[in-house]
Formats: sequence, C-alpha cells, structure tokens
Amino acid sequence: MENAHLRMGILEYDRQTEKTATRVRVRVSHYIGEEESAHLVSVFGNDSDVGAITAAVYEQARFLLTFPEGKLQEVTLSEGATCCRGSISIPGRKQSVRHMIALSEEMRGLKSPSRTFLLRSDVTEAWTAIVHRLGLPAIPDWAEAMMRVLTANNRITPLDGIGCCPVVVSASTEEVLEWMEAGIARGELRFPEKNGSILWPAGSLSDALMMTAAWTEKAAQSGG
Repeated sequence: MENAHLRMGILEYDRQTEKTATRVRVRVSHYIGEEESAHLVSVFGNDSDVGAITAAVYEQARFLLTFPEGKLQEVTLSEGATCCRGSISIPGRKQSVRHMIALSEEMRGLKSPSRTFLLRSDVTEAWTAIVHRLGLPAIPDWAEAMMRVLTANNRITPLDGIGCCPVVVSASTEEVLEWMEAGIARGELRFPEKNGSILWPAGSLSDALMMTAAWTEKAAQSGG
C-alpha cells in the first residue's frame, strides 16, 4: 500500500551503560495497548536495534511510543511478556530486516481469562474469538445477537492501535452463558435444526492483518 511508512509508529528506548548512553529507535508496524500498558508490539529494524529492544522487553523497560499522528505515550509490556523474532527478506536489499513481535502476559491469555483482545470489532471474528477463548457451547449464527448484548452492556472497549483498530471484550464465561440462556428463552437464539459438527469461520493471522490494514487505511481516508 502507498505511503505505508506514514501509518507506522516509532518505538524508542534509552539504553544506559556506565560509559555510554544510546537511544535505540525502531519502526512499529502494529501495536495494541491501553494507556501505559502495551499488549502487542510489532517492530522491525537492524539486528542490533531489534536485539536491544527485545532485551529491554524482558527487562520490563519503559519505551517511548510515537503514534503515526504524532501522539506520544510511554509504554511497557511489564512482567511475563514474551518475544518472537524473525527476518524479512526484501528484494534488492542484501541484508534482511529483523522483525520482532512482543506480547504481554495478558494478551497471551495467561493473566485475565475474561478479557478477549481483537484486532478489530468485526462481529463474526469477535464472536468466534470469544467462543473459542471462553470454551462456550455456541454457534456462529448467534454472533450478531450476542455482540449486540455485549455492546449494550458496555463490554466492548476500544484500545490504542497502530496498523489495526483493536478492542477488548470484557466478559466472563458465566456472564456470557447467562446472556445466552436469556437469549434462548426469548427466542432470539435458536439451535440448529439438525445435529452435526459446527463449522466456524477459518482464516490465518496474515489474512486478518491484511484485512485489518485495509480497514484501517479506509477509516483514515474517510476521517473515521
């Protein structure tokens, strides 16, 4: 996509040693966070810079994040974060670009099982993620009705994002089961007419990121 660099953020880290002080600076392609708590950070740069950022994440360091629109925010991934590193080969470039994705303990689902993080608030994607996350006995056809219930109860909260329009859904298994039971009693939720396997929408992470990037670009162009 054209001018993609204008939709990226910048992550900076001041590295201090006894003899030197260095500021490490990398580009951010995707980010999910709320105020000072970063949950997902996808960065790329040269080997030494990405290595320094990775080490700083494990040290629970604080970073300065610059959003594409110029907003500044100090962030940290806190204790329990993990990092995945790789390389990206670019045609015409001899050296590969180093890539790293850092995930907070909460984003990985190890801290608060009642919070489900989403790249965007798409009804089908959101309901699929919630059902699988909470282990609910549900079907895809209930997506629109149940997402309306979650919205009416103020359980969907927009988050800070770069390269996506993230939200977090805050609801426990017990709460969603109660809402499902009420929906069935009112006749808003119906069981399948035939027994059999439930087929849920399938898709890869790369597909989701591509769709989210296109959606974010469209929103930016429309001023949304």
